[in-house]
Amino acid sequence: MRHVTLEELLQRSDFVSLHLPLSEQTHHLIGEPELRTMRPTTFLLNTARGGLVDEQALIRALDAGWIAGAGLDVFEREPPDASNALLAFPNVVHTPHSAGTSTASIPNGRKQAAAALALALNGLWPPHVLNPEVRGRTRFPFAESEKSYATHA
Repeated sequence: MRHVTLEELLQRSDFVSLHLPLSEQTHHLIGEPELRTMRPTTFLLNTARGGLVDEQALIRALDAGWIAGAGLDVFEREPPDASNALLAFPNVVHTPHSAGTSTASIPNGRKQAAAALALALNGLWPPHVLNPEVRGRTRFPFAESEKSYATHA
């Protein structure tokens, strides 16, 4: 395996699946230049965050045939307005932000939540703290060394 640039990845992929958080750096990560870079046989899948994809650019890409289609579990505005053009394309599959839900994911999510709670109750920071700026500002003296779920699950 070798690392490639985003441009090379988009040029070579039949399926582009987005799995990253929305931030200032990733907002509209996929816009018109990226969609034009993809092949006409490429499908774009977004189950992460709606703001990763510029929806107006995606509509143009689908209208012009720059890509083959899209699978969208998220939209820039949720719930999407009924007039959102993406809902009318026959080559777009859309789900109500539930594509990650399965019979396996629900118990796994519960186990991870329980493990994180157990760590916190034992004075340890759980992994994957989304707002690390709270460290040092809590009334509870959390230890700075993070432990993995595997050691406490």
